[in-house]
Amino acid sequence: MELFNTLTRKKETFSPINAPNVGLYSCGPTVYHYAHIGNHRQTLFTDLLKRVLTFNNYKVKHVMNITDVGHLTSDADEGEDKMLKGAKREGKTVWEIAEYYTQAFKKDLKNLNVIEPDVWCKATEHIKQQIEMIQKLEKNGFIYEAGGNVYFNTSKCKDYGKLAKLDLNAEQQARIETDPNKKNKHDFVLWFTKSKFQDQEMKWPSPWGQGYPGWHIECSAMSSHYLGEQFDIHTGGRDLMPVHHTNEIAQSESAFNKKPWVKYWMHNEFLVMGKDIKMSKSDNEGFITLDVLQKKGYDPLSYRYLLLGTIYRKPMAFTYEALDAAQNAYNKLKQKVLEMIQSPEEGEDTNAETYIEEFQTSINDDLNTPKALAAVWDMLKNEKLNNNKKYKTLLEFDHVLGLGLAKIDIEELPEEIKTLIEKRDHARLHKDWGESDKLRDEIQAKGYTVKDSKEGTKCTKA
Repeated sequence: MELFNTLTRKKETFSPINAPNVGLYSCGPTVYHYAHIGNHRQTLFTDLLKRVLTFNNYKVKHVMNITDVGHLTSDADEGEDKMLKGAKREGKTVWEIAEYYTQAFKKDLKNLNVIEPDVWCKATEHIKQQIEMIQKLEKNGFIYEAGGNVYFNTSKCKDYGKLAKLDLNAEQQARIETDPNKKNKHDFVLWFTKSKFQDQEMKWPSPWGQGYPGWHIECSAMSSHYLGEQFDIHTGGRDLMPVHHTNEIAQSESAFNKKPWVKYWMHNEFLVMGKDIKMSKSDNEGFITLDVLQKKGYDPLSYRYLLLGTIYRKPMAFTYEALDAAQNAYNKLKQKVLEMIQSPEEGEDTNAETYIEEFQTSINDDLNTPKALAAVWDMLKNEKLNNNKKYKTLLEFDHVLGLGLAKIDIEELPEEIKTLIEKRDHARLHKDWGESDKLRDEIQAKGYTVKDSKEGTKCTKA
């Protein structure tokens, strides 16, 4: 199994620290608004990775954070507080906003057939761990206090920026205008005691004063609390790499004196709309949620199918035309499942090893789902392969694809449709092909598909 490691910029053979156990941490949502479908590209990428690891018999412990405090609209300790922004927008407390949008996110995960993480961890419920980590950094000489806040001193971290390949020598290191308290441009806040937001509701006591944590410290503290001071995989969107993940590495390796803190860093690319337009909550026109898609008549799993058609490390342009094609393909796949259930004995060959090998080779090549889907369709088109074998193999594949194919079953047909089928069977028996075609069209117009087989007419909901 090979995975692309952002840290080394190459594919590497996956070798966990303590096989067969795998520690996996993924950056979850900042719960001040609904997640948009661009956010869910990261959600589904991590779910795919977890499913592929499980398919390869690894035992995965997955931890995901809920950011309900400490995240400003700029990753660099600048701009508005996202939680306050959401609270003011809706006239609620930040606590109410956090709970509402946490539940909305979890609902999306269920609709997308995402396996929930083993551990959900809220930043507000792990203040103790964050304070303890800052104290480790203080003991190791990596912090300074200025203007009432506690900062991480990046100049003390000699390999700062290695994940994003930052050229620190080429950048101006003068104190930046937006925060004159910083000694270096890339320094960041670990703990705020002098908030620029006087109506900040979320505050806790600390050795440095009443306040709240910076955004970056929460992920380091919580992931290490649940997965240990070194673990296997950290995932996130590409936008998190230059600042958030870079700062996570710096503070974690400085606190624990262990390198590497994380062995494999994996990032998905953006979902874009039109030409190079990133999906963003600040762009109302481009802010498409899963609920928006559902109201337009799309199955959430059609969106999941759409993402499977592009490798996670490539940018993906979203269009409704592409989603239409994905929904049609997904419906066709479900129809194939019903046909296999209805006619399990069709086909004689029971050897599906070629397809199994192609599928596993594809997903183990850095999660190459387009090739994996091609192997699925090649198998389904093979009329010589026994339907029962196809069905069982497809369900094994779906442990990775996550399209909910095991839940598809034959529905009881309405009496009206049963009557039309009987009339059509009678017409076919008497070779009245014109009447047979007319009845088939009538059945299809009512939303059902008709297929003739050795066992007789097969009819399912379209």
